[in-house]
Amino acid sequence: MKKRAKKRRGLINSLLAPCLVLLMGGYLIWSLIYNQVQISAKRQELAAVQTQLAAQQADNEELSRQLEESDEEIIEQVARDELGYAKPSERVFVDMSGK
Repeated sequence: MKKRAKKRRGLINSLLAPCLVLLMGGYLIWSLIYNQVQISAKRQELAAVQTQLAAQQADNEELSRQLEESDEEIIEQVARDELGYAKPSERVFVDMSGK
């Protein structure tokens, strides 16, 4: 009886160890592949964000250049449109028809 129990234990141990090693190896390979896919996706996302950043910086530089060039024009436009100012001897007509 003891020989059978020992034989069974030996059989279980001889099957269990390789199965555990195989499962661990499979998990490690799956984990490596999954992480590589995630890294690739994040790299693509980074490239897209960097492209957006470059475009936004170019827009900001253009707007800054426009502000520096036409400060007086912008001030005049704001004074006329938002504050209702007019130049001396200038008549301002307001359309009340709502069209």
